[in-house]
Amino acid sequence: MKLFSCLMALLLFLLQAVPGLGLPRDTLRCLEYHGYCFHLKSCPESFAAFGTCYWRRRTCCIDTTSNFHICQDEGGHCVPPEIRCLEEQEGLCPRRGWKCCTEV
Repeated sequence: MKLFSCLMALLLFLLQAVPGLGLPRDTLRCLEYHGYCFHLKSCPESFAAFGTCYWRRRTCCIDTTSNFHICQDEGGHCVPPEIRCLEEQEGLCPRRGWKCCTEV
């Protein structure tokens, strides 16, 4: 596991260091403004659209309130609707219909 972490750190470093290998410009702009990249064409309620992500394949959404948080930021995991959660929690998932679970 430690080797995997080291390899991922090296990969991220190389992606930033080598021009043209980093994240797309629209994605960087979205993240710079603390936006979230959603697979949906429209943003969830209380979010405002702020351009695109991943070469215009996703929508960049910015939280207009501070009430909503991304599932992974809160320590949860996004799971498809078929999976049953032992404990569900508040949090947004990037795919429509998915839910945020603390325990699966």
